Formats: sequence, C-alpha cells, structure tokens
Amino acid sequence: MCKESLQPYVWMLVGSFCFAWMAAAAHALRSSCGWQIIALARSSMPLVLGMVLTVLGGARLVLFSPRILWVRSIAGSISLVCTFFALTVLPPSHVFTLTSTFPIWVALLSWPLYQERPSRQVWLSAFGSVAGIALMELSAASASLEGAETAAFPRWLAVLCTLLAALCTAVAMLGLHQLQHIHPWAIVAHFSGVAFLFSLAALLLGRPSAVPPTLPRIETLLLLLAVGSTATVGQLFLTKAFTSGPPAKIAVVNLMQVVFALVLDVLLWGHPFDALTLGGMALAMAPTAWLMATQTRVDG
Repeated sequence: MCKESLQPYVWMLVGSFCFAWMAAAAHALRSSCGWQIIALARSSMPLVLGMVLTVLGGARLVLFSPRILWVRSIAGSISLVCTFFALTVLPPSHVFTLTSTFPIWVALLSWPLYQERPSRQVWLSAFGSVAGIALMELSAASASLEGAETAAFPRWLAVLCTLLAALCTAVAMLGLHQLQHIHPWAIVAHFSGVAFLFSLAALLLGRPSAVPPTLPRIETLLLLLAVGSTATVGQLFLTKAFTSGPPAKIAVVNLMQVVFALVLDVLLWGHPFDALTLGGMALAMAPTAWLMATQTRVDG
C-alpha cells in the first residue's frame, strides 16, 4: 500500500531528472543549431515512440476526442516552443525557475474559468514570485551570464516567453488530471504530434536562428538524440505521475527540476550564481511551494 502511494512521487522525481538533462542538452546546442530544430527533436521522438508503444501495449490511439485532450496538447505545445526558445538564451535553471510558477497561474486562472476568486495567499504568492524574478533580472543586469551577451535574441524576450510557457503549462496541467481514462502513452503521442506541428510551423514561419556550427556534426546529432530521448522518458513519467497522483502534491516534487538544473548549470558550464541570483530563485520558488503545500492540506 505504501509503495503504491509513493509511486507517483517517484515517477515525478525521475521525470524531473530527465527533463533537467534534456534542458542541459538543449542549452549545449544553442551555438550549433536553431531552437526550432531542437524543438522538433524534442517532439518527434516521443511522437514515434509514443505511437509505437501505445499500439504494442494494446491501448488505443486518440485523435479527435476528448476535447480536453486538445486543450492540453495545444497549451503544452505553446509551452514547449516558448521553453526551447528560452533555453537557447537563458541558463536551464533560470528557465525552470520561471516556469515553476505555473501553480500560481493555475490559481489565478480559476477566477475567470471557475469563478473562484483568488485568496490573499494567492496574491501574496504572485507578488513574491514577481519579486524573486525581479531580483534574478537585477543580478543578470549587473553580472554577465554566459550566453546573455552573445545570444541572438534579447534576454527580456526569453523571460517573457518563459512566463508565457508557465501560463500555458498551467492550462495543460488543469486538463491533464482529467485524462486518467486514457493510456499515458496515448496522451504522450497526441501531445507530441501537436507539438511537432507547432515546432514545424515555428521553423517554416519564424525567422530561423542563424548560428555558426561550432560543434562537430556527430556531436550535434548526439545532443539532439539526447534531447529527444530524455524528453520521451521524462514526458512518460510526468504523465503517469499527474494522472495517478494528486496534482498539488506532485507539482511540489516537480520543483526538483530547478535543483537538478542548477547543479548541471554549475557542473557543465560553470554558470556563476551569486547571492542575489540564488535569493531571487528561492523567492520565486518559495511562494509556489507554499501555495501548493497549503492547498494540499486544504484538499486533504
């Protein structure tokens, strides 16, 4: 009984670890290929494996219904495109810190969607996260972070895209918990198919990122393979966690992405993190954890 109740949390922990490595591989590719190509690699492999494993597992692929599946896939696809754009400009730990504010967006979205007026706690949480983000940006302005000066796009645009990704993640997570009756691989396949179309549209309609190839071709291909494979495993475990466990509690474990990404940022690239940056990250994440933990006690 105890082992079964712990499974969703273990799945989320493994998924967070995989996504941290996915972000590290994507960040490593920032100087060798455009973010649209990285997004295509992230969505194409889960699409193929998701379809194959769904069929082999005897489950049914889903396409047109239920409607909430399309809401989840479209919102998740917008989040994916914005996130991979940001990963080529910002350190992965910064991206995950900003996207980890999605539970606050969930609470705020409940106002127009469910006529549930946000409590004082929600407003305090939102204010705390904004203050933390401001501290992070103040630190970035006073100290040059690797890639911030030479990136093809301005940092502020990447920050806005990351916050948009958090908003879209909130919409996706609101729908994901309502899909327990659909096989996890079928959900992964549907989301990955929609995300592939969004990534392809970004490549065809957007301005390609013109970056000189600085990595050997074989290394670039291996990194793209790493992005796709870690995303596939991470997406499966995240889907299994959110469809089988309480979303508020699972989301708390999801914050470990920031810790994993921060360790990788330091070990792989030696990104500097001064007291102001770390304080801003903690201030941005703490209200989210506080909001989810309190909501868990209320729901329990």
